[in-house]
This record gives sequence, C-alpha cells and structure tokens, in this order.
Amino acid sequence: MNNPRRYIPALHFDWLTFLYDPLLKWVFQESRFKRQLIEQAHIQRSHRVLDLGCGTGTLLLLIKQAHSEVEVVGLDVDPKVLKIAREKAAKTNVDITLHQGVAYQLPYPEHSFDRVFSSLVFHHLTADNKRRTLAEVFRILRPGGELHMADFGRPHNGFTYFVSWIVRCFEEVADNLQGLLPTLFRDAGFDPVEETGRYTTIAGTLSLHRARKPLDPPKPGDQPWPS
Repeated sequence: MNNPRRYIPALHFDWLTFLYDPLLKWVFQESRFKRQLIEQAHIQRSHRVLDLGCGTGTLLLLIKQAHSEVEVVGLDVDPKVLKIAREKAAKTNVDITLHQGVAYQLPYPEHSFDRVFSSLVFHHLTADNKRRTLAEVFRILRPGGELHMADFGRPHNGFTYFVSWIVRCFEEVADNLQGLLPTLFRDAGFDPVEETGRYTTIAGTLSLHRARKPLDPPKPGDQPWPS
C-alpha cells in the first residue's frame, strides 16, 4: 500500500465493493459497534472529527446525525467507496466533507482534529504502514484529542481463534490477532490506551479501542478517563 493507486479494496476485490454495506450490516453488527464508538468519544459541539478510511460513509453519517453541529471529514483511498458515500450523504441531506488520500500520509496540518475514528481499516495495512498511520494520527490530533478504533483483535474464544487462521490468509492482520494494537498506540505516543469493547463476529473478534494524545505530562492520581 505504499502507492495510493495500489490498495486493497474494502472486500479485498474491487468487484465486491457493492456488497460492503450489507456485509457490515449483517456480519459485523455495524450499527451496534459504530454507535458505541460514537458514544465513547464524547464529541463536543466545538470538535472537528475525522473518519480515517471512511469507506461508504456510514460512520460519518451516524456521527453527523448525532452531532449535527460538528464538522466531520472523511478520508479514503478508494474513489468507488467515496462515490457511494457522496450519494448516501446527498440522499439524507447531510453535510460532510470527503477527501481521497492514504492513511499514512494525511493531507492535514498538525493539530487539525479533536477526534479521529477508524473502523475496520487497520487490518488492511502492513505493520510498517500501521506505525506510519498512527504517527500521522498523533500529528494531526490536538493535545487531548482521541483516536477511536474498531478492528480485528486477539481471538477471545475457540470460535474466533479458529476463524482467525482463515482471516490471516486474506489480510495484513497478524498484528491485530496478536493483540499488538495497544502496544502500537503507545509506541506512537498515545496515553492512556484502553480496549473498550469486544464483539464476536463470524469473521473473528472485533475489538474497540480509545487512545488519547496527552495534554500534559501525567500527574500522580490523575483519572485516565472522564466519568
């Protein structure tokens, strides 16, 4: 994925793109886990929000519907899914901004966003590009800003362990399945880092995370998250 013109489409093959929305709806409990991501982000009226690898725009639209006053921006490398996202936004009369670009070379200045979301994107990235992407996310977040991610995680039962061996054949998912995402977040500078949810799907374990860009050096007794 070092060339933005060469990438893995949402379902690995370009001709399967039309199945992306129904697959996420029925296989990954999309509405449930994406609404949890939004709730845990505690989005404020003044926030600027980026959906990294926004796909067909489902999460963007959910954010905008829940927080109509917030500026939301979506970025994806795939022009076909961006076209679908624009059509969905037009049908629902929702105002969102969409850009084409790659996750590991973001076209935004430092301290541009208060919240960054990523949903089922990281397992497409090589280990090196995962690190580069997290460095970019850290750069564009304002101090105190947060990353909220949903992606494949370490198998947590017999079924998801079995399925994980199949998923390995199709995606750059080894780091995810070894439970290394929190370590990668911390290596990029995020602190604190927390797994906030876990879902069993027919494709394996889906883990939710939040990671904060520090505002100030932590002090003894600081609470890691607002109640």
